[in-house]
Amino acid sequence: MTSAESPHLTGGLDTLVICGRVDADRAELTPRGELVHGCSDILARTLAGLPATVTRVDLDMADVHFMDTAGLQFLDVLADHGRQRSLTVTATNWNGQPRRILELAGLDTTDPLTGLAVTGPVPAAPPTAPASSAVALERAECLHVLQEEVEQLRQAIASRPVIDQARGILMATHGCTSDEAWHILRETSQLSNTKLRDVAAAVTASAEADGPPPSPELRTALQRAVARRRRGTGKVT
Repeated sequence: MTSAESPHLTGGLDTLVICGRVDADRAELTPRGELVHGCSDILARTLAGLPATVTRVDLDMADVHFMDTAGLQFLDVLADHGRQRSLTVTATNWNGQPRRILELAGLDTTDPLTGLAVTGPVPAAPPTAPASSAVALERAECLHVLQEEVEQLRQAIASRPVIDQARGILMATHGCTSDEAWHILRETSQLSNTKLRDVAAAVTASAEADGPPPSPELRTALQRAVARRRRGTGKVT
């Protein structure tokens, strides 16, 4: 069985695909791709298509390489399915950035459904107490940090092409390695107090025919960064 969705909001061409098999009363599902907008719907459709004889659903998350806050909704859908159908559900083998998101959200990275995928009806929430308020505040803070980190990752993904172009221009211009070009860009960013992607965009634009030269401040910082690398390695010219 497989279930897929259209390209997602991160701008890549990957899709979330959920493959799986049913062995007796157990379903083994393997999501591949990213947990972003729409992933919960994909999971819901996959779970709805499982045979009624299934009493356990295990997800192997090893092939999920990116997730944002939509991934938490994905887990809610899985937990709700377990409660409503009185099934055992797990989501294990988290790696890389998704594992970091779980840590920021205060969830168990071994299986974030631990303590959530209970069977039977969901009990009514007790009256709010000071302790629960503190927990809610801590979780809200963790989610805020999570959202900031996801946004930084989105910006990094969007900036990657222009940064790679700028590195190539510096390598051709100064005869340096890719790593040296990266250090030049980073030092220029620090010396000029300019965002790295803006430094890369200025370098790339200046290499085009009739392209605008970098600002005087940026040009000075770039020259200093190149000089530092030349003194440090003897290779940049």
